[in-house]
Amino acid sequence: MPARTIYAMIANMSDILKELEGAGMRLEIGDDFIEYRRLRQAQENRHAIYPMFDVSCSYVDHTNAFWICGFNEKDELVHTQAMRFLDISGETLGQHVKRHRHKYITPNTTPDPDRTFYSGPRGLKAITGKVCYHGEFWLCGGEGGYRKKGYTPLLSRIAFELALKSWAPNYVFGFINSALAFKGTQMHHGYIHCEPGEWVGPDDQVTDEDCLVWMNTREILHVLQSKPKALLKDRETPLRKPELKSVGTVS
Repeated sequence: MPARTIYAMIANMSDILKELEGAGMRLEIGDDFIEYRRLRQAQENRHAIYPMFDVSCSYVDHTNAFWICGFNEKDELVHTQAMRFLDISGETLGQHVKRHRHKYITPNTTPDPDRTFYSGPRGLKAITGKVCYHGEFWLCGGEGGYRKKGYTPLLSRIAFELALKSWAPNYVFGFINSALAFKGTQMHHGYIHCEPGEWVGPDDQVTDEDCLVWMNTREILHVLQSKPKALLKDRETPLRKPELKSVGTVS
């Protein structure tokens, strides 16, 4: 890897960490998924940890995954996300998800996971090779929270940088609930492609609607080439009242 590429990554990551630290968020990046499971189980108001990142039912460790957690100044968990490396050479993503659907279905959304399948996106047939699954993304909302304040792009970018440098995947993909995708959530994360899909269970019942979001290597690099914006500084700048310059002209 060229030295200038490594330097650019370090500089970008440093800028992001400064932004988050200025907002009172401390990040931890780890690969001990026993610890991650403990952190997730302590969250009472979230659905259960996705099986793909649950060490009790998946082989997940430092060789194929990492997690990112954010803590506020009170040491409370305010952010999670995780990345899992998968080599699906010789099959499509659609075939892979069909075989391992139990690990991708949102917990408690279907009466029978054995008879529930995902379909719809064309990307299921196009994606293959070395891929990374991006999941478990959560950001604390409410008073004192971090949602809708410009942090999602920064946090996702950290995961993309680490995944690209760790495994050089051909693709990164994830699932976003359709209700959120229709509001443009995938754009905040940085994903180029977003295709609607659905989980169909027994008796052709739609049990959940998720969009498949994904990027290939070239697109990931394109996203990472732009320097992170100084979002924190922008948020601290108060809005000025328009000043009347002349009749009919307001700036």
